[in-house]
Amino acid sequence: MSFELNRRLVARRPALATSTTIDAVTASIVNGAFETICFEVATHLGRAASSAIINQSNERNASLIDANGRLAAVSVGIPQLLFVSPLAVRWGLENFVEDDWGPGDVFVGNDPDYGGGHLPDYTVYAPLFDEHGELVLIQALQAHQGDTGGKDPGGFSIDSRDIFGEGLGIPVLKLVHRGKPRRDAIDLLIRNNRFPSFAGDIAAMISAVQAGVRSLQVLLTRYGVETVKAAVNYNIDQTNSRFRQAVAQWPDGEYPAHVWIDQDTAGNPDVHVQVTCRISGDQLTVDMTGSDSRPELVNVWNTFANTRGYAIAQLASMVDPDINKNEGLFYAVEMIIPEGSILQPAPNKPAALGSFHPAVEVGEAICIALSPILPQRSAPQVYKLGMPSAVIGFNEAGEMWMDQGVDVRASDASATQGLDGWGAMCAGLGNLILATAEDAESRFPVLNLSREMTTDTGGAGRWRGQPGTCNIKQVLEPVSAMTWMVSRKHPLRGLNGGDDAPPYCNIFLLGTDEEFEVENAVNAQLPAGAITSYQYGGGAGFEDPLLRDPTAVQEDVLDEYVSIAAARERYGVVLTGSLDDWNVAIDVDKTAQLRGARLAAKAAGGAR
Repeated sequence: MSFELNRRLVARRPALATSTTIDAVTASIVNGAFETICFEVATHLGRAASSAIINQSNERNASLIDANGRLAAVSVGIPQLLFVSPLAVRWGLENFVEDDWGPGDVFVGNDPDYGGGHLPDYTVYAPLFDEHGELVLIQALQAHQGDTGGKDPGGFSIDSRDIFGEGLGIPVLKLVHRGKPRRDAIDLLIRNNRFPSFAGDIAAMISAVQAGVRSLQVLLTRYGVETVKAAVNYNIDQTNSRFRQAVAQWPDGEYPAHVWIDQDTAGNPDVHVQVTCRISGDQLTVDMTGSDSRPELVNVWNTFANTRGYAIAQLASMVDPDINKNEGLFYAVEMIIPEGSILQPAPNKPAALGSFHPAVEVGEAICIALSPILPQRSAPQVYKLGMPSAVIGFNEAGEMWMDQGVDVRASDASATQGLDGWGAMCAGLGNLILATAEDAESRFPVLNLSREMTTDTGGAGRWRGQPGTCNIKQVLEPVSAMTWMVSRKHPLRGLNGGDDAPPYCNIFLLGTDEEFEVENAVNAQLPAGAITSYQYGGGAGFEDPLLRDPTAVQEDVLDEYVSIAAARERYGVVLTGSLDDWNVAIDVDKTAQLRGARLAAKAAGGAR
């Protein structure tokens, strides 16, 4: 049923019926109100939720969906997750009569086989009706939950063979009926979640969407239902038109890209994502045919909704940022996602880890494919860690705690044309807030011993990637530690001749006789005092490193981003002096000779 359902859920929806027309200014004002309300809904959740993964990390997104199931607006959030909620809401809409939708209702869904992302991402949504009882809009809110009731705490299982091992799947469940909470349904969710703070999190999600509906009601009263519906139609049409206008400026042709994941959690190697971007006039087709479909693969199954969302997130970053983010993006892009592949799996596949990989590889492959023709807009909206090292324990009352390893770090901040990788996080993590040492240590029995950028961990290029950090932590109590490593063999790819980012590395039991590097997936028991060392990969480079300004390389060495040896080896820049004496200088003649020889060798190799 899943493939047929997916085809039905993504089918193009009609415009809202309205008796009025609208001008561009009013449509823009209404859209601004939509985005503000979504932002307020997401902020409400962040301030009211109980658990750190929501109230500290910002891992949530709010969106508006119209009565026909079209995405009308989104808030600032994590880019890849901005476009995931509509399919879960569409499944709810298919049950509109049977589930007796009405004013004051609130629903939840998380099931990947019914339009959802992965199980930890709950989508809570509430309908808005006009005075005549007609559905107009739906306020939706997605947030990552710290547990899902599966066999392993936290919702990430490295050895689940089906979705039932990962937790409680919810196609759709009514949580509030006509303004009155359904205690039976809410208690069901709370009972199937290990986190003692979950009751506060789900209550915050419900109250947030209810607040959004109240704000939307004020908007309807001010502008009128017909004007608001006309604004939704106008803005979706404008997004479709403007995106197509951008594509029409791109050269026609086929642009393929291939990306690999080191292995799945069972060790099956070189999991493949293939994307071909086809441009014909103003039509962009993203064809994912050729992506892996081996039935023996484990835990690298991305949800259909996530695949679509990650693709659109990358493409939205490659056009004018003023283009509104709504259903018009999906109208403008044709996607071919092969059924049965890791990007649209058969029913009941475990999908929690798939939202890391291969989800991010979809965006990475699109960026690689289009970078030759859009160098000025090619920044991969991805992160390449398999998953952080999550450590899990129980307090004296028997309540579970989890440090999910979402720590402040530098990783995956790639260069793009004219700009070195900068900041700590890649653009794809958006407004995510990572845990400070002080906050983590106040919540969990862990010590953060070091978080330092590591020299030579940014990919070389005419514009270089930002180095990654090495995060060293010590647990103060016995814990279970779970992680899945990728990007040791296939790290983040460089663009247009830039170097790939250096690989990730994760070491458990550092400094002991039992020290080992994590090569794939591990669920280990660590004693009190155990130390882990997680080296994050930096960003990738952009264009040939031999074209980088030698003065910029000198400055990188002085900043300890690049070593003197790497300056010569990767950039062809010969430096004299030392950092200790602060007298690093460029040997202009030797640099010119070395670069000239290497460029000539490259040219000769290309000619052959």
